[in-house]
Amino acid sequence: MKPLLICLLGAECTGKTTLAQMLATRMGGLWVPEYLRKFCDEHGRTPRQSEQVHIMGMQVRQEEDVLAIAEQQHRTNVFCDTAPLLTAIYSDCVFGDHALYPQARALHARYALTLHLAPDIPWVADGLQRDGMVHRARVHGLIKRELAALCVPVVPISGTPEQRLSNAIHATRSLADSHR
Repeated sequence: MKPLLICLLGAECTGKTTLAQMLATRMGGLWVPEYLRKFCDEHGRTPRQSEQVHIMGMQVRQEEDVLAIAEQQHRTNVFCDTAPLLTAIYSDCVFGDHALYPQARALHARYALTLHLAPDIPWVADGLQRDGMVHRARVHGLIKRELAALCVPVVPISGTPEQRLSNAIHATRSLADSHR
């Protein structure tokens, strides 16, 4: 059976990385890091508008590479720390650029499940790519809008770290059961 691609989507500082790593560990899967973080670390800055296509493409490439490894290792799940859709949303918010939405929407169909993380945990600044609490609510709303329009399987994730992990594990197991 081909591994299931599961996306963790949320505004900045909603615990995507932590939860993706925990899910991979607890469920014997693999996780795909957020390419944007690597880009910011390597360049010492946030991306420019002209680099957004590259960011989105590299996120997809990382996902495909990890998915191939998971398939070779007979893993059942690959947890993606973000998705191209978030790059499109940030292109919209930061640059007023809507051009990435069509491709990002089409790519989102690859995910068997989207875990949508609520911005209900404390804000913790995290280097260059963090743009402040001001954008968090707006981005959360745009994610909700996009996911509703896409009509894809989505499970909202909120609460304490323990509740988030428990709900995400339950959603992932339910998905696996439905694919057997």
